[in-house]
Formats: sequence, C-alpha cells, structure tokens
Amino acid sequence: MSFSFPMDKTVSTQLFIFTLSLILISSITLSFLKSSRSPLPLPSIPRSLDKKCDVFKGKWMPYPQGPYYSNETCRLIVDQNNCMKFGRPDTEFMKWRWKPDDCELPLFNAAHFLEIVRGKSMAFVGDSVARNQMESLLCLLAHEAYPEDISHNFKRWFYADYNFTLSVIWSPFLVKSRVADINGNSSNGLFSLYLDEADEAWAKEMEKMDYVIISAGQWFFRSLLFYESGQLVGCYNCNQNNITSISKYQAYRTAFGTALETLVNHKNYNGVTFLRTFSAAHYENGDWDKGGNCGRTRPFTRNETKLQEFNMEFYLIQVEELRKAQEKGKKSGLAFEVINTTEIMWLRPDGHPSRYGKFMKKKAAVNDCVHWCLPGPIDTLNEFLLYLINNHVLPKLMRNV
Repeated sequence: MSFSFPMDKTVSTQLFIFTLSLILISSITLSFLKSSRSPLPLPSIPRSLDKKCDVFKGKWMPYPQGPYYSNETCRLIVDQNNCMKFGRPDTEFMKWRWKPDDCELPLFNAAHFLEIVRGKSMAFVGDSVARNQMESLLCLLAHEAYPEDISHNFKRWFYADYNFTLSVIWSPFLVKSRVADINGNSSNGLFSLYLDEADEAWAKEMEKMDYVIISAGQWFFRSLLFYESGQLVGCYNCNQNNITSISKYQAYRTAFGTALETLVNHKNYNGVTFLRTFSAAHYENGDWDKGGNCGRTRPFTRNETKLQEFNMEFYLIQVEELRKAQEKGKKSGLAFEVINTTEIMWLRPDGHPSRYGKFMKKKAAVNDCVHWCLPGPIDTLNEFLLYLINNHVLPKLMRNV
C-alpha cells in the first residue's frame, strides 16, 4: 500500500526555484573552471613547511640515489667545476642530502621552478661562488629546458618557452672597485674599493630584476685600499705606513651595507632580494698559494669541526646588515630573504674540486677549495632557493594581491 500527501503549491514553487538555481550555479561554475587556465598555479605548501620549521637546521644524510644530473647529462658545466671530467676518483660526495631536523626539504623540481619564474628575471650578483651557484641552477634546469646564451656585458641566459632570463653579474666587492696604482705600479695586487658607492655593473640592472641573489666575501681577504666620499680613508694589508689600517671586517660591513642600502633606495627596484650567506674555504695544510688542499671525501659532523672565528665574523656582519635592510624595506614593500648556508656548507669539505678541476686563469697548479664540484653540495643552495620562493615569497605576494 502506498500513501501520497498533497503538497502545498507555495512549497512546490519554492522547491522548483531552488532546484533550478542549483543547476544554474553548477553550470556557471563548471564553465568557469573549464575556461580558467592560470599560467602560474599556486604551489601546494605542505603543513610541515610552515614558519615553525627551520630548514637550515639539520644534518647531512646519505642519499644513495645520487645527484640530479651528471657531467654527461649537463653540457653547461665549466672545466673549473667539472671534477669528474678531470679524474676525481670518488663519487660519494655526490650522495648526500641536507635533512632538516623537523621537516623535509623538497627535492628540486625543474618544471615547477620554471613555472613560478615564468615571465621573470633573476640575477646572481657577486663573485665566482655566485657564478658557481648560477651554473648549478643551469644544470638543475637542464632536465627540463636548455636556455639560449644572450650574454652582453655579463653572462645571461634566456628560456624562451618560459620568457625567463637568468643572469650572473660579476661584482666581487659589491661596491665600486678598480686595480690600485701605488707609486706608478698597477701590478701590485692592490684593489681600490669605494665603500660608499655601489658597483654600477649590477646597480644599473636592478630595475629589470624580479629576483636577486646577492653574495660576496672571499675577495675581502686581499690587499685593499678604502675610499669614502672620494677620499682615501685607510687600507687593509697594504704595507703602506702612511695609510690608516682598517680591518677587513669593518670594510666588509660598510661595503655590504652600501649594497643593501642601494637596493632599498633604488627607485625602480621592486624585486625580492636573497642574501646567500658567506661560503668559507676549506684549505688544510697551508693557504691556497702555499700548497693548501682539501682532499676529504666525506662531510664533517657537527662534533668534528667548528666554524672558524673569521668566517663567523663575516657571516654575522651579513646577517646584521640584512636585518637593517629588512626593516627599511618594509616601508617600501621590499622583501629580503636569507639563504642561511654558511654552517651547512662548512660541513662539506669534500665538495670542492681540489686538484680535479681547471682553475681559471691559473698557470700554476692550484688546489681549488673555494668553489664546488658540479654536481655537488652547491646544488642544495638552489633547493633552498626554490623552497624560499615557494614558502616565503609567493604566499606574501598572494596576500598582497
């Protein structure tokens, strides 16, 4: 037996309208989803990668899967860093990954990186270690795309399918510099640094840049003359009794402060700045020009070594000057991030070319314990770079839209 109940006409009419509304909303939503194709999808941000996780606190762990590329799959490795080409016999240095204590550092995803920098320009500014990191990035991206070399005045690469430009601008002091000429001698190894003037080689290019990775350090161990307001104010290791002695730390602070201040005050710079912290050398048994070498084949553990005091001083100066720039940058909406890798890379004495690389412009055999083999530990710096863009930069940009 079945029962039916009469339905009020008003209720029937309301139900019809409600049903029709659902159909229309579903149709509009479906049509929107089919027609919307964002060229820059917001990357997913795992819960473990939030502000509570410090990815720079952790340890090196064995990673038997090995590197992202080899000197056979990436044809962009220069001889200086091509350790396998020049006969390095061990491969274990390529089989370690950085493991943060409280979360995971995602693997580098070349396709994803190229998507999030679509239509952008990125520049590495600094010395040859900055160039080393840029060349690592070229190889990491080679799995997905090879760029066109469009260099003019400085090294520049263009990824046409992504309208992405990648550059490296040589500026080892970050401030204006030239070879010094003391008593008519221009071959004495001295450099003149104008500590209150940014190097125009990079400063004039900043308005074109969306991402800038800035770093410097190793050249401040040289013999230097220092100028401010166009006047000679002192020197470091210049062997001139009539010139005031100034420490390399004081000069480094002033130069780094000038560089960051230039970015803060640049009228047409709206990019994101990353400070890659000081990368220490690993010479043992002598300096670079006195037979020093770096023949280790495994990373240090934290218990085995301690960062040397002078390296720590350079690192602390960078961080202090960056904090000042961050505070000033807030007023104009500029973002400053830190790739905090000084201690991380100090634990990798095994990652340098040593004698297994062709040291640029060096006639005599010199062990290279400053730069890094490719592939090698320096690839981790670009894992950090991608992590920071994903989890720090893009969320801020989205909030400001």
